[in-house]
Amino acid sequence: MDAHSLWTAVALVLIVEGLLPFISPRTWRKTFMHLLQLNDGQIRCIGLGCVLFGVLLLEWLL
Repeated sequence: MDAHSLWTAVALVLIVEGLLPFISPRTWRKTFMHLLQLNDGQIRCIGLGCVLFGVLLLEWLL
């Protein structure tokens, strides 16, 4: 992976991450408040799931 591809991927992540707060700030705020109520183990589990999904998606795409 060259630097251009890496920065393209970072840009796409930022675009996707910014869609919900832009489109529906009230929903984003409610979701964020719900996340604040989770304990550390639950947040780690969500993070691990995201990482595994990303790795599997990359493996499938490449």
